[in-house]
Amino acid sequence: MKAVVYVEYGKPEVLQLTEVEKPTPKDNEVLIKIHASSINSWDWDLLRGKPFIVRLDGLLKPKYRILGADIAGRVEAVGDKVTHLKSGDDIFGDISGCGWGGFAEYVCARADMLALKPAGMTFEQAAAVPQAAVLALQSLHSHRLILQGKKVLIHGAGGGVGTFAVQIAKSYGAEVTGVDSSRKLEMLRSLGADHVIDYTQEDFTNNGQRYDLILDVIANRSIFDYKRALSTNGKYVMIGGTTARIFQMMLLGPWISRTSSKRMSLLLHKPNNKDLAILNELFESGKVVPVTDRCYPLSEVAQALKYYGEGHVQGKVVITV
Repeated sequence: MKAVVYVEYGKPEVLQLTEVEKPTPKDNEVLIKIHASSINSWDWDLLRGKPFIVRLDGLLKPKYRILGADIAGRVEAVGDKVTHLKSGDDIFGDISGCGWGGFAEYVCARADMLALKPAGMTFEQAAAVPQAAVLALQSLHSHRLILQGKKVLIHGAGGGVGTFAVQIAKSYGAEVTGVDSSRKLEMLRSLGADHVIDYTQEDFTNNGQRYDLILDVIANRSIFDYKRALSTNGKYVMIGGTTARIFQMMLLGPWISRTSSKRMSLLLHKPNNKDLAILNELFESGKVVPVTDRCYPLSEVAQALKYYGEGHVQGKVVITV
């Protein structure tokens, strides 16, 4: 089978489309013929080996030769212990917890990481969902009963996680402010954002506004800046960011939470098919629609990652196989 492989950290040019052996599923796995996959920030980080924290599983060279966590495709074979999926099922999921491998024609993945694809969702749409949408859902779903009328700010709202977060927060009745570059503001309005802020023109942490919940996909500011922008009893959730900011959150977040009425937390990535089932319901009700910027064929994964790394993506970049 064809796959996009890399054996050293570096720029997209280190990726090579080559022939590799087609995998065989273990007892708890299924073999999937991939129809589409998508790029996440984690793919970009693992490609470059930056920030350094991503090298915990591979200090000098990558642990996984094939990137790609989000996949959508059709089950071709099932392991002996798999009961809820069968050959011919159309599925999607985040396979970062069981070996990656989405930038290829076939992959084996644990069955419990996968969910059935809604009939009305294309493979390209499904591939855009798993990691980004689940992160957005996990940052919001536990607050859904108290978000009605509350002020929610999403920093980095125009990317993969952010576009899902805007829509999910609106479905829960929140008043949503999206922060991103000027080129993405009209798109955010079309997704339902009540307010938009161009970060190059306005500092949302210092404009006098206070928010009940801040979801931070970028995390490029001091934790104290975000604390200032929270309302009394407000909560800040870090979804992504630099290594320095993550360590600052781990060190100072618990102290701020204990010594003030404001709560600071770091969201841990937990891929699972139960959250995918919730997202299926949101999609089928029309409350959430994946936003796709561009589609690239498997042979152009390097070009797709190069475009992703420029930082201008609106929503997701999808790979068609």
